[in-house]
This record gives sequence, C-alpha cells and structure tokens, in this order.
Amino acid sequence: MVKAVVLGAAGGIGQPLALLLKANPLVTELGLFDIVNTPGVAADLSHIATPAKVEGFLPPDDGLLKALKGADVVVIPAGVPRKPGMTRDDLFKINAGIIKDLATGIAKAAPKALVLVISNPVNSTVPIVAEVFKKFGTFDPKRLFGVTTLDVVRSSTFVSEIIGDLALSKDVVVPVVGGHSGVTIVPLLSQSSHPLPSSVDASAYDVLVNRIQFGGDEVVKAKNGAGSATLSMAYAGAEFASKVIRALSGEKGIVAPTYVNLSADAEGGAALTKELGQELAYFSSNVELGPGGITKINALGKITEKEAELVKAAIPELVKNIETGVNFVAEAYKAAEEPRL
Repeated sequence: MVKAVVLGAAGGIGQPLALLLKANPLVTELGLFDIVNTPGVAADLSHIATPAKVEGFLPPDDGLLKALKGADVVVIPAGVPRKPGMTRDDLFKINAGIIKDLATGIAKAAPKALVLVISNPVNSTVPIVAEVFKKFGTFDPKRLFGVTTLDVVRSSTFVSEIIGDLALSKDVVVPVVGGHSGVTIVPLLSQSSHPLPSSVDASAYDVLVNRIQFGGDEVVKAKNGAGSATLSMAYAGAEFASKVIRALSGEKGIVAPTYVNLSADAEGGAALTKELGQELAYFSSNVELGPGGITKINALGKITEKEAELVKAAIPELVKNIETGVNFVAEAYKAAEEPRL
C-alpha cells in the first residue's frame, strides 16, 4: 500500500507526472494538490483502470494537509516554469516562497514521507525544504531528494544518438553528479555503460557536455515562450519516483543519482567530501535506496582529468546556490518574528 502525493498537480509537469504515477501498479492511492483545477485532473485520472484511488484538493479547507495525510511519497513539481530570458535566480525569487509553504504542510501532515523535489532551482529548493523541516524538528536527511533524473535521461538519449542507435537509450546509463543547473551538472561520460565512439574528439565531447548541462535551454527556446521541459521532466520525475517506491516496497539494490544532504550517510558523505576536496552540505551522486530512503551515498569513483575539472567548476556555484536556499528560509522566519509597527 503506497500513497503518492503530487504538489503542483495541475501544472505542465504535474499533470503528466500524475498520469504516470496513476499508471504505476505499486501506487494504491494518489493525492493531488494545486491552487487550481485539481478536482478535474483527479476526476479525469480516476477513470483509468489501475489500482490507485485518486483525490484532488484545492487550498480551501486545509486542502494541502488533507492531500498529504498518510503520504508515503511526496513529489513536488510546483512553481512557475522558466521562460526565455529568465535566469534560475529569477525563477528562485518566485518559487522559493511556494516551496517553503508546501514544505510547511509536509512537516505538519506527513513528516515521515519521502520527499522528492522537482521544483527549480533544485540546488536551492532542496535546502529550503530541509531548513523548513529543521524548524519543525522533522528533518531526516535520508528522506529528502532533489530530482536530477532529467540530466541522466538526457545523457542516455544524447549518447545513444551519438552511437547511432536510439533503441539503446533505455540501456545506456551515464552517472550525472554535482547539481541540477548549468555548470553544476557533471556527466561522468567515462563511466557510461556504453562508451562513446572513438570518433568523438575533444570538441565533440565539449559540445555533448554543454548540451547535457543546458538541455533545458534547448527546450525553452524551441517552445518559444510557451513553456519549459515539462513532458521530459514529468517522465524523469516518474522514473525516479518509481525507483523510490520500489525501494520502499522492499526491492534491494536500486541505485540512482540524486541531489542529497551528505549527512544522510556519514561514511559515504565523508568519502565523497574527501574526493571533492571541500565540504558541501548537498551534492548529487549515485545513491542506494531503501525502505527508509537513502541507505548509501556512493563516491565518484575513477573519473577523468576533464571530469575532475568539471566537478571543480561546479563547486563554487553549488556553494552559492545552497547558501541562497538556506538564507531565504532564515530571512523568511526572521521577518515573521519581527514585530509589526
């Protein structure tokens, strides 16, 4: 019996994500929350012949808390999409408050749930959720994940394109570490399950890395102001959620890259920190999943000199992104505590 909840279920990512979760045979209950349209989305999905019972909630009458009651897994795609010319900093200013409010609801109604954050910028929104949970005394680093799976999906697709066989895309596995924006996205192509052809020279390699790092820009530009990477993100989010749900249901040996708090595994986090040469609170690496969330954080392993340079370039940006998220929550609570004149 698994209850999954989607917060932001009526949006461009939320609707297809909810559809994919409804199609997951391991999900027996599906709660949907958004500021508009969720009863309609729920009614539509409820006609699909799969086990999950679907309910949709709106903000009135504690709709958020009702949606979250009994949740085992909470997926958060809520927020506004990125538009042409909008930086991730611009996006942060809008989405940070939304994420803070949703995290407050989770802390109150589903403090033991496994929480999967899709809302961008993930490098900062995951620390926001963590800081809110800390305020409520419910923070468990093993149960909080930043969803970076779209970077993995893109890597698999783009590598299979270069190999010349898209049929391989489901089998190609490329670990992607670091974070989930721009230069913080580091594909470890040397560890790809399917090596790149020898015809890929240094220039082609750089083009491939850049495409993986900035694949979102490619979609935003192609949609010409009509949205961002919603369908591929929904697919990637459902893929990662499925792995979390399978692990929750007792399946062993499931490993996937995800952006996590390194205190979730003290030993693994320490080994990764040693490789990085700098302490970071959050980093995306291959993580082993279990019924309680994170069971092990894997080290980077053997990487090339070029990949080491990419990791080094990612670190200053990650530090800044993490501080942005932590500082946002501190300032928000400070403002709330200040007396009003």
